[in-house]
Amino acid sequence: MAGLGRTFAGPPEVHAVQEIDLTVWPGEYVSIVGPSGSGKSTLLHVLGLLDRPTAGRYMLDGTNTAELSDRARAAVRGERIGFVFQAFHLLAHRSVLENVALPMVYNRVPRKERLARARAALERVGLAHRVDYDPTLLSGGERQRTAIARALVNEPSVLLADEPTGNLDTASAASVLTLFDELHRGGLTLAVITHDEGVSKRAQRRVRIVDGHLSEVAA
Repeated sequence: MAGLGRTFAGPPEVHAVQEIDLTVWPGEYVSIVGPSGSGKSTLLHVLGLLDRPTAGRYMLDGTNTAELSDRARAAVRGERIGFVFQAFHLLAHRSVLENVALPMVYNRVPRKERLARARAALERVGLAHRVDYDPTLLSGGERQRTAIARALVNEPSVLLADEPTGNLDTASAASVLTLFDELHRGGLTLAVITHDEGVSKRAQRRVRIVDGHLSEVAA
């Protein structure tokens, strides 16, 4: 992205992110760290094609996202971007397997293939033994691993995580961060947004956002 900005109309007008230049290379693990209200969530929404910038350019896998229709943006989002959120967003009273398979319903993947791919994703995150569980019976760490499996099931080119350890105890957070390390070693591109300096330091590269402005953090 180059010169990226997102302004919200007022009054007063709010410049949530301003003149952001950021390149994330395939296979890179980047953390975006900053305090509450710094513009992290706005940046995540732009990165995830959930919102459009009001200035600048955002290229994703060589595609100029500004030129895409809303329908095309939704298709790219479903195929290339996986999301992990602080609150898990799992459906109660649907099995872990059904939760992970859900994104493929919208891509019209046949049911047999959906279930096979969902099982493979759960095995990838170490939850093959929980496929038939209701998510409400899982620990916080297991819920987040389920959410990560759901994010991975369409084999995205980038995983975006928004405060992924915010609702977890120390041991569960460490488990999730170890999983991110493994995914990074496997070649997945990760961008993790956090206010936690300890979480941000796990990344290969760190950038900081303050009052909508982005800067690199020295190694």
